[in-house]
Amino acid sequence: MFVDQAKIQVVAGNGGDGIVAYRREFKVEKGGPFGGNGGAGGSVIFKGNEGLSTLLDIRYNQKIEANDGERGRNKGQYGAKADNKIVLVPVGTTIFNDETGKIIGDITEHNQEVLVAKGGRGGRGNMALANGTFKCPDWAEKGEPGEKLMVRCELRVLADCGLVGFPSVGKSTLISVVSKAKPKIAAYHFTTLVPNLGMVQLDDGRDFVMADLPGIIEGAHEGAGLGLQFLRHIERCKVIVHVIDMASVDGRDPIEDYNIINNELKEYKMNLSKRPMIIVANKMDLPGAKENLEKFKKVVKEDIIEISAYTRSNLNELLYKIADTLDKTEAFSLFEEDEENIVEYTFEEEKKPFEIVKDKDGVYNVVGEKIEKFFAMTDFDSDIARARFARQLRTLGVDDKLRELGVKNGDTVRVVDFEFEFID
Repeated sequence: MFVDQAKIQVVAGNGGDGIVAYRREFKVEKGGPFGGNGGAGGSVIFKGNEGLSTLLDIRYNQKIEANDGERGRNKGQYGAKADNKIVLVPVGTTIFNDETGKIIGDITEHNQEVLVAKGGRGGRGNMALANGTFKCPDWAEKGEPGEKLMVRCELRVLADCGLVGFPSVGKSTLISVVSKAKPKIAAYHFTTLVPNLGMVQLDDGRDFVMADLPGIIEGAHEGAGLGLQFLRHIERCKVIVHVIDMASVDGRDPIEDYNIINNELKEYKMNLSKRPMIIVANKMDLPGAKENLEKFKKVVKEDIIEISAYTRSNLNELLYKIADTLDKTEAFSLFEEDEENIVEYTFEEEKKPFEIVKDKDGVYNVVGEKIEKFFAMTDFDSDIARARFARQLRTLGVDDKLRELGVKNGDTVRVVDFEFEFID
């Protein structure tokens, strides 16, 4: 089963907690702190594998999780670091943050790795927290939470050139006779429902990958027919090979077909209309093809290669034309916008470390990623650890902001799920 889209929750491992321990040796009265740090949590890494051709393996997984790091140990020993979770995906997979829409990574090579969710660092044990003020801490840090996010994966086949055209124009027949690809061929529309790849080798030693892409119809850029599912797979192709049924076997007009396909490529954006296009007049062995070609040439003032995929006529000219065009064509940016839509780059505003929202019940909620991380790593069973957390809030400016908002002594402030009374 061919699956080219998948959405999944990715959860990195939490760091292991640091521990509180004390050094105890014979004839040593005050040995001092001896608790070790926790190990780092495992990260989630997506890795390209050229042996895969579908996202089926992750499509039906709701969540991918890495393991947590191990707690620290006595005698100052670190806890074990958790192994990273490696997720194999096909080469050609693009990974998006589903919430923001931003690209996390684009896997275009075998064994290429993309860090999707980073594991949390291990919490410090009381041995690492000892300093001139706290010579023997009775508390330790908890492990840092690992990253958690929803990601969307999209597979775009890797091919040098892509065959485009209406259904039943002979694309599948063409790729089957110039490569070892075995696509489904039948006398009805949409026999090709998934992309087929074939390696084409020329007598002069050059080779390239050709993709037989599902047939396109009018309105494909808006989702008609196979629509966007088809158009996505042509994005990586350096050269477009436009195959036209010049014999009008299905009664369509070759000129109209040519204009419709070009319009769909233009409307889809992604600069598809700017890529080199080779126009192929197929089925030239059938009656009416030559007459239609003469009419076509009067309207389309481009070089046109005449072939018959069925009789294998003039295929060498086409293949060498493709190879020559590939030699002088550079790869296109996969995510480049149309020139008229390019905006001047500006630095993103730094995220605020926290926000304060007042509930209807009068409670002031302090929220923010940094605040939540400090909270998760604090041992609230220790008075000193709680005081340290309060100092962290003060350093970030939470106290000053609360005063600005009119908080008075005795008002309730909530940080995550921990409530306390504000005392100025």
